[in-house]
Amino acid sequence: MRLPRLPLLSNLAGYRAKWLRNDVSAGLAIAAVGLPSAIAYPAIAGLPPETGLYASVTPLAAYALFGPSRRLVVGPDAPTMTVLAAVLTTVLAVPGVTQDRVAVAALLALVVGALCLIARAVRLGVLATFLSRPILIGFFAGISLSILIGQIDRITGINIEADGLIAPIVELVGKAGSLHWPSLILAFASFALLQVARIAHSRIPGPVLVVAFSVLLSAIFDFEGHGIAIVGEIPQGLPSLTLPSIADLDLHALVLGAGAIFLVSFGSGIIAARSFGAKGDYVVDPNSELEGFAAANIAAGLFGAFPVTASDSRTAVNFTVGGRSQIASIAAAATLMAILVFFGDVLRILPIPTLGAVLAATALSLIDLSALRTIWRISRMEFVFAMIALFGPISFGVLEGVVTAIAATLVYILRKTMFPRDALLGRLSGHEGFYKLHRVPAAQPVSGFTIYMVQGSLLFFNTDYVRARLRTVTNKLPTNTRWFVMDASAIAQVDISAAAMLDEVFDDLSQRGIAFAIAELHFEAREILERAGVLDKIGASMIFEDLDDALLAFEKDEATRGAH
Repeated sequence: MRLPRLPLLSNLAGYRAKWLRNDVSAGLAIAAVGLPSAIAYPAIAGLPPETGLYASVTPLAAYALFGPSRRLVVGPDAPTMTVLAAVLTTVLAVPGVTQDRVAVAALLALVVGALCLIARAVRLGVLATFLSRPILIGFFAGISLSILIGQIDRITGINIEADGLIAPIVELVGKAGSLHWPSLILAFASFALLQVARIAHSRIPGPVLVVAFSVLLSAIFDFEGHGIAIVGEIPQGLPSLTLPSIADLDLHALVLGAGAIFLVSFGSGIIAARSFGAKGDYVVDPNSELEGFAAANIAAGLFGAFPVTASDSRTAVNFTVGGRSQIASIAAAATLMAILVFFGDVLRILPIPTLGAVLAATALSLIDLSALRTIWRISRMEFVFAMIALFGPISFGVLEGVVTAIAATLVYILRKTMFPRDALLGRLSGHEGFYKLHRVPAAQPVSGFTIYMVQGSLLFFNTDYVRARLRTVTNKLPTNTRWFVMDASAIAQVDISAAAMLDEVFDDLSQRGIAFAIAELHFEAREILERAGVLDKIGASMIFEDLDDALLAFEKDEATRGAH
């Protein structure tokens, strides 16, 4: 039996030796850009900084081996970390749980990886588009505000216990006398340097500059001795292979939490993959990406890290420097491994206010005001759903915000399908086919022959609306109407409720002496109506392949009627 070929080997087919220099350079740049976020992001979920470094090593190598994209880079992601923080709080709040946060985070990564494999097996890559773009934009903006609020204690040195958006600010004002000014000044200076580097398009990424300067100043001026919090000891050496235990954990809460992380991380990851796929002129297959994300998360879970997904900043650096393959990810992983082994003492004195500034800048970058303005301009209704998703994490908490975003998505879908458009059709002199009367003023209805078109599936949640529309239309029919034909060309699906509704329509029209016909019925809809007995009741002679056949039959019926 022939074993399947690793995606990395397929991606390296036709690889040229001269590309190796670009890939190694890109790997070094990815490591440089990824180091600050690798140390900062774990703080969002209350995890030690080394877990971020672990999440930037083994997942990169795993995706390089099993991921389909040649240039996508995975790693810690701010929205995913925010959802992870909420899930950890929920899981660890169950009475009797003795596991620490690191072990539970690693276990969640394994479960997320398993969910990716299950979704891949049943081809659920479509879940990547379950949360619409407006809802994701709103949700990420809401998460960014949560991240900003979460940096108050790191930036000010004040312990903030309140949750939400307003309460922490009120608590900060109340404790203003305890403000640690050196921490605040360092945080604002770090944030200002980040913005200057961004505006000036610095060749050295802002986070790299900030981390390097803050470590240097910390060593020179002994920040720790002046009361400024520092990262502290980072275990030197590589992460060890460990299988997290599920003892004492509530599996229901664990799986539900992993599901929320999976949905958000996969949704944001595919958006990143597709945006860079368009830039690199290659097609992204969500189902194939599930394999790469599964490998990355399983590797993260086995080596003491947390759930990861595609990283915008790291992938952007890979493209900018000219990385050509996943060798760049392997080079980045090797660089970060070297930092873990040899430079742990240097990272120990990294000031916490600087990390707070890095996270605050990251959070602000997640608020896409131009996209929100575009949504407002194009669709006010979709803007409302974006706002619902935005205020969900702020008002109810991040995990509940995920549920709110999902609920908003479902309401959005229902809103789009609950009120299908309809139209009456007629003929246009000198032209073939049928035309909507409200759109083509010159079109005229056929005398005695009414054509009604529904533009959408007929399902249980919209049958009452369609029935009401049919009642309105049929009550206004001309007195000479003999046939009422439903154009089913846009009705992809029907269910039992719709079948019962059409049965009632047939009875109502029959009582008025009007024949009911259906044209252009799709196969699946036909099967349902046959099983429900609706087509037998209407009669095979009144079911037509297209509207022209229906009109021809009507004209013959009228001719026969006239002959008698």
